[in-house]
Amino acid sequence: MKLGEAQREFTICVAKLIAFSYEEGFELTLGDAYRDPRVFGTAGVKKGYGRSESNHKRRLAVDLNLFRDQKYLTETESHKPLGEWWEALGVEVGLPLVWGGRFNDGNHYSMEWHGHR
Repeated sequence: MKLGEAQREFTICVAKLIAFSYEEGFELTLGDAYRDPRVFGTAGVKKGYGRSESNHKRRLAVDLNLFRDQKYLTETESHKPLGEWWEALGVEVGLPLVWGGRFNDGNHYSMEWHGHR
């Protein structure tokens, strides 16, 4: 799969995750999605915050801010139902979807790309 194809598949999956989140009684706002190389450097370059190989730079990651009853939920554990659903979606559609809660970044949802998450 080419990067552009992966980006489009990832976007469809994010839309499904957002819909599922609201069905489960959560609300969301968007955090980091694309990290512009003019600010953060290209993939492989460390500039600003984040990892040099961040999939945000490849348009294959999004951070979602989670709310319930108008309360901002910052704990990784709060994202667990969504993260586990995200991983199961990946199995269902045959994509390597990764939840950041597996590496202490609970609001991070991504698609693995050449070993990077």
